[in-house]
Amino acid sequence: MNLGCFSISLTVKDIKKSKEFYQALGFEVFHGDESQGWLIMKSPTCNLGLFQGMFEKNILTFNPGWDQDAQNMESFKDIREIQAELKAKGIKMIKEIEEGDEGPANFTLEDPDGNPILFDQHR
Repeated sequence: MNLGCFSISLTVKDIKKSKEFYQALGFEVFHGDESQGWLIMKSPTCNLGLFQGMFEKNILTFNPGWDQDAQNMESFKDIREIQAELKAKGIKMIKEIEEGDEGPANFTLEDPDGNPILFDQHR
């Protein structure tokens, strides 16, 4: 199952310090607004979100419909299909997409250790 772009969304205490730390590791700011408390950073092989004051825990994130450069993919499985497949496999949802919703949507589940996983489709 192709889940689209993968990133780790980190909850940070000081976005400026975190940005500088990850820049020292070779990441570059790709998207976001530091004054709003969020940045998306990229290295050649990894995407990383920094979020100050938005989440309680770090989150694994998949973006169906996007590749690793946040570019639209020509062909992709809609997030509603992914949710239905996972539910059919017995995976419990924490937050589900409402019936009849179209376009951008998201759902959340947790892995067996309580780590949140966000599926967030922007198109």
